[in-house]
Amino acid sequence: MTSPLAGTEKPFLKALGGAAQPRPPFWLMRQAGRYLPEYRETRRQAGSFLDLCRKPDLACEVTLQPLRRYGMDAAILFSDILIVPWALGQHLEFAEGEGPKLDPIRDAAGLARLDMDGLHAKAQPVYETVANIRAALDQDFRQTALIGFAGSPWTVACYMVEGGGSKEYQHVKRWAFGDPEGFGRLIDIVTDATVAYLSAQVRAGAEVVQLFDSWAGALPAAGFDRWSIEPTRHIVQELKKLHPGLPVIGFPRQAGLNLERYVERTGVDAVSLDPSVPLEWAASRLQPRLCVQGNLDPVLLLTGGKAMEEAVGAILGAFRNGPFIFNLGHGIIKETPPEHVSRLAEMIRGGR
Repeated sequence: MTSPLAGTEKPFLKALGGAAQPRPPFWLMRQAGRYLPEYRETRRQAGSFLDLCRKPDLACEVTLQPLRRYGMDAAILFSDILIVPWALGQHLEFAEGEGPKLDPIRDAAGLARLDMDGLHAKAQPVYETVANIRAALDQDFRQTALIGFAGSPWTVACYMVEGGGSKEYQHVKRWAFGDPEGFGRLIDIVTDATVAYLSAQVRAGAEVVQLFDSWAGALPAAGFDRWSIEPTRHIVQELKKLHPGLPVIGFPRQAGLNLERYVERTGVDAVSLDPSVPLEWAASRLQPRLCVQGNLDPVLLLTGGKAMEEAVGAILGAFRNGPFIFNLGHGIIKETPPEHVSRLAEMIRGGR
């Protein structure tokens, strides 16, 4: 099978292949979202957030909306990391203003309710969305790459065990540290499901995949290797067996000094950085090994003006000599004025 990076002219894929470029490619996490009026209108048509994720025509539409405005170098599938537990059979709903709610799984009986056999049937609308986006990009945005994604097993397990978001992660940590064998079975199920889910996205047309380990920072150093690095390493290894040359981006948010071990051991082709990562450290310690992605604070994009422009200039300057993809350090905040994103895009294209 030919590598997605072989002979590519897409700036995003060239950066992932290790090429430093005069103008860095860019995309923004949560670039399709509530800050855009056209997204809010499409979301209204869909009904609920989960319904929007499960309607391929509408999910494709919101994926393309930021490209029409800003011309990003990559589109990312519009979906949610909790599609995997939902497709495995865990009840999921999104309460307006409250975030996701799941029926918690905290023991062997809960694990028994999960069913790999139904994964692809339930996730089929996501694969259709990927295929629709791929067709639209090939027609109208030929230099734009398509990113598929999933949550990393630790982060997905946090939601599955806690039953939603958490500040202390008490239930998931107690299970992980008190019964590592039992918790390991949950991680193994999610890991296998993630490989299957991402592989199906690639077959549908994704050229790159990103793994979001949003709650990696909740792990102590002793647990980081076992519950973040090892499942990620397995996913990367298996995906590259199935799809040789497939680029994989890892995003271990708030991993701190664990970032170096993550880069060394997981086999990812690029690492996405949260805003806490010092630019000079990342440029000297990480960028010589792989492409780095990031890491403007989303609040600075919300703020705009001089504060944003100075931060953007610092990021562009720090990473100009190596493979680099400009992004935020997390997702766009819904109150962000669209014109701030326009100014950001202008600065990136101008190199200042």
